[in-house]
Amino acid sequence: MCGFSGFIYKQDISLPYQKVLEDMGQGIYSRGPDSGGIWFDESVGIGLSHRRLAIQDLSPAGHQPMISDSERYVLVFNGEIYNHLDIRASLNAEAKEELIWKGHSDTETLLRGVEAWGLEETLRQSVGMFAIALWDREAKTLQLARDRFGEKPLYYSEQNDMFIFGSELKSFRAHPKFIADISRDSMTLLLRHNCIPAPYSIYNNVYKLMPGKIATYSGEGVSQTTYWDPEKSFNNQTRDKSIEDLEATLKAAVKRQMLSDVPLGAFLSGGIDSSLIVSLMQEQSDKPIKTFSIGFEDKAFNEAEFAKEVANHLKTEHTEVYVSPEEALSVIDKLADIYDEPFSDSSQIPTYLVANKAREYVTVALSGDAGDELFCGYNRYIYTDKVWSKLSKIPLPLRQLGSKLVSSISERVWDKVGSALPAKAKMSNFGAKMHKASDVLGCKNADELYINLTSHWKNPEQVILGSREPATVVSDLSAHPKVDSSVEKMMALDTLSYMTDDILVKVDRAAMANSLETRVPFLDHTVFEMAWRLPLNEKLKDGVSKSCLREILYKYVPKDLIERPKSGFAIPLAQWLQGPLVEWADKLLDKDRLIQEGYFNADIVSEMWQEHRSGKKNHQYHLWDILMFQLWLEKNH
Repeated sequence: MCGFSGFIYKQDISLPYQKVLEDMGQGIYSRGPDSGGIWFDESVGIGLSHRRLAIQDLSPAGHQPMISDSERYVLVFNGEIYNHLDIRASLNAEAKEELIWKGHSDTETLLRGVEAWGLEETLRQSVGMFAIALWDREAKTLQLARDRFGEKPLYYSEQNDMFIFGSELKSFRAHPKFIADISRDSMTLLLRHNCIPAPYSIYNNVYKLMPGKIATYSGEGVSQTTYWDPEKSFNNQTRDKSIEDLEATLKAAVKRQMLSDVPLGAFLSGGIDSSLIVSLMQEQSDKPIKTFSIGFEDKAFNEAEFAKEVANHLKTEHTEVYVSPEEALSVIDKLADIYDEPFSDSSQIPTYLVANKAREYVTVALSGDAGDELFCGYNRYIYTDKVWSKLSKIPLPLRQLGSKLVSSISERVWDKVGSALPAKAKMSNFGAKMHKASDVLGCKNADELYINLTSHWKNPEQVILGSREPATVVSDLSAHPKVDSSVEKMMALDTLSYMTDDILVKVDRAAMANSLETRVPFLDHTVFEMAWRLPLNEKLKDGVSKSCLREILYKYVPKDLIERPKSGFAIPLAQWLQGPLVEWADKLLDKDRLIQEGYFNADIVSEMWQEHRSGKKNHQYHLWDILMFQLWLEKNH
């Protein structure tokens, strides 16, 4: 796991290459604290900077930027190629004469693959997570590539007589010629999704490379090709795989991702996904796997006790991190630096804290992320299957009337109703959820339902002054995957949007801020393709989600350790914004300040803040979107 950055000048720019490249590398130091390297060729105006977190081949033989044996290619690479030893075997078998390898890094394997097959075919052969920049000295072209699901970040921009690229925007801001022009249009996406989806970024004319793509720059703009497309799996109508096939494929993926020359462990929440990954790791290890979980003093948000029971059963070497409110709150001031561009999924805080603790013991940690998207784990899937299918048959005018009735009762009153419910029916933020349900009642169809369920602010253009919300795969109905059912369409959209732009970003930035590499076995593309060849009723069976994963897991962990309500990776954000964070939020949401900065409709934001402070309504997520932008703005501009 590493980080890189670089540039190509279209014309002579009188800047010291070495100093600029070193500054750009320093901006992403946490992504690679073990070593750094730069390479530049002033005759063509290109420079590459790399920071290394050594995982495979800790020797200097893995140093980057790396030049190919023929000296035609120069490569910087962030990520891991889990099957690179298999690729080496193929290259050795095809070679006309014996290949001499300098070391055993996957970077060297990639370069050899490029020389033999070209970049596109090499990536098709590769199982892994990665972002790549490859300079072809002969053709004088730069190729950028990103892994199939976007586990590793990669930004680029053509501006001010240069083409600039890198793992994070911190390195862009370190370049003296970079134009950091904030995009109000992208801010609307932040308010809707609590992140900024690819290909957009917080800056105008700065883009994220989409997953599964190769971008080629030759001085005359950027062209893109697709080397892998998840649509092929979404559109595959063949549902012919069994749970036994899935188990074998998943076990092989876990084994591949345990390849490491440094200490390795796993995050364990005690839920289905992480428990299954840890079970398969422990089965294939001859010593206890190191596992890590996080707990809160507030019982409503604490799942550490469940993780501990699973760890005890599997006999892992388990570490619990119990976090006080003060420790959690201390992270907030770091968030703008950690996430580099505004990002407002509040579970970013516990994610950072558990990564911080894990880094004391290991350099690599596997996670159970993506299990929900692949195996029908989110409540919205169950709701759509059980409730919406019946609800949508009620005439729209009647549903709209019901929506008005539910929303006419304040959240505070609904909270009182919720507190009177039986223990099994109780849920946190009952009033906010009833108001969310009132929005759902008025939806015209399943597409509108999905957008409603996944949006924070429903009309962000009203909040961001001078903005126009860009189209995304979620809002552009013509771009929606073509699948059999509403539930599967939601799963596909979550894979293309929420998972890539929220979940994977959250984990990558939190981990890399601690110089920790994270790996996601569910996103081995062989597992993904297998998952989409399983019938839907193997994932959602009789109203029970992840049925196939449960069946596999219960071979390793007793059912009664797993079966419990899903609470998610949440923090008591609403209460914090009414208590210990009030003064901090007051400063960032000050009405005069908002008016002076000129990004937000100050009247709307101020009214919402006062409603939340008084307890009249719970606006925790809406306000967190605004606060994370304000914090980022203060830190970076």
